[in-house]
Amino acid sequence: MSRRGTEKKKTAKYDPICRSRFVNMLVNRMMKHGKKSLAYQIFYRAGIDIRQNTKTNPIQVFRKALREVTPKLVVKTKRRKKGKTYKVPVPIPFSKGVLLGIRWLLGASRKRSGTNMASQLSEELRDAAFKKRGNAIRKKEQTYKMANASRTFAHFR
Repeated sequence: MSRRGTEKKKTAKYDPICRSRFVNMLVNRMMKHGKKSLAYQIFYRAGIDIRQNTKTNPIQVFRKALREVTPKLVVKTKRRKKGKTYKVPVPIPFSKGVLLGIRWLLGASRKRSGTNMASQLSEELRDAAFKKRGNAIRKKEQTYKMANASRTFAHFR
């Protein structure tokens, strides 16, 4: 009897304090050289900074920023006959969009100038959530512009 279809889909674990899968995904992506406790410290310090500056719940700010940054379309390269390649806009599932959004948020916060990673992350989350600007939002808009420009190749999906 075949066991091919019995494989379980992996689910992300919860963050121990905030009870959020998205926080755990962010911390796992932020972590370098296996130092998870340091990544959690950075995130919680960023949360304290957000709470002091905006007087709102940092988890809600993070969720709102992630919602603003998460793309629904990406541009993939498809190879056609005679060696031609086309950039084709493709809708992506929510889970992949969240991963891209987290990656863009962390990349944008690392590029920011600041004293430490916690302040850089808190600034990027505040900009994305409230002001709808920042490098992560710019990356999403750039992706949408590319998808809109290559709409003519959508039939190559």
